[in-house]
Amino acid sequence: MFVSTQVLLVVLSVCLLLLPTNAARSLPNKVLQSGYGKQIEDESVMQFSEAPEYRNQHNCPVIDTDNLEVVCDSSSVHIAMTIDWEYLRGSVAAIHSVLRHTSCPENVFFHFIASDSRLNNKGDFEGIVKSTFPALRFKVYVFRESLIKDLISPTIRQALENPLNYARSYLAELLEPCVERVIYLDSDVIVVDDIQKLWKVSLSGSKVIGAPEYCHANFTRYFSNEFWSSPEFSGVFAGRRPCYFNTGVMVMDLAKWVKGGYTKKIEKWMEIQKKRRIYELGSLPPFLLVFGGEIEAIEHRWNQHGLGGENVVNSCRRLHPGSVSLLHWSGKGKPWSRLDAKKPCPVDFLWAPYDLYKSRAHSLQ
Repeated sequence: MFVSTQVLLVVLSVCLLLLPTNAARSLPNKVLQSGYGKQIEDESVMQFSEAPEYRNQHNCPVIDTDNLEVVCDSSSVHIAMTIDWEYLRGSVAAIHSVLRHTSCPENVFFHFIASDSRLNNKGDFEGIVKSTFPALRFKVYVFRESLIKDLISPTIRQALENPLNYARSYLAELLEPCVERVIYLDSDVIVVDDIQKLWKVSLSGSKVIGAPEYCHANFTRYFSNEFWSSPEFSGVFAGRRPCYFNTGVMVMDLAKWVKGGYTKKIEKWMEIQKKRRIYELGSLPPFLLVFGGEIEAIEHRWNQHGLGGENVVNSCRRLHPGSVSLLHWSGKGKPWSRLDAKKPCPVDFLWAPYDLYKSRAHSLQ
């Protein structure tokens, strides 16, 4: 395998920043069928090293340790992620990267959304996260799949039909009312900058979400010919200049979300999709329909997406030009799978230093 000198230098510099890990956490063996076409490992074979303990710098806000409602602490940076067995390895690496690079790791609060399906167990996830990150402030919430199952339409990729993909639309209902702002992250990301910078992004005026926009992308391809040929549908963008944005990294104002009734607006388009087939790509198009042209544009450095090769098998992507704050393996290829199969892409070596999974068979060579 050919890996450029530039990539190797980046990998080595990242590795030098990481501290050694402590003892492994392990449990007995079991394999389950996910229900979405994959055989996956459950908690009994998911063995993770305990992460280094990261501490706040001196200028960080002081946490109110006497506050029983710690989730409501005003000094917290709130991050929401889904959590399941199939992507748990990616989730753990993402958490690790956030803590490693932020100036105030003790002020980060993670909100993990787990499905109520029979393959998922809230207590198991709590145990794994706690043993891997003993000092982490977090809570696991249960997402009822019955809320969304009847609204999900078939897509071009079966994985996109997983109900948990739609949990981001229900964060305002799932999290405590005191959590008025949250950063949503997919499980296949690595943060290589201080998350405090993303947290401080201002959502001006009536803007409900912030995300990098990609106005060079062909926006029309995200919707069907039936959509564009119908003034009833395409008219939704009248007076707007919609651009593509990726919903895997978003700053969300949940107070504005509730006030505007945005969950119902997204559900409305999903109901139309069941009858008229106006798009193909799962949970993304409803967000584009509701928010396209009306989001707070964030620097592209906060979502270097597409590193999974989009929907093409064995397709490697290069980093986009410019600075990088977050790497995102959106698409079909995941770095942990390619590394284990000994068929990695060069960018996968940037993910590997954050991997705390103990049963991995790959190396950095």
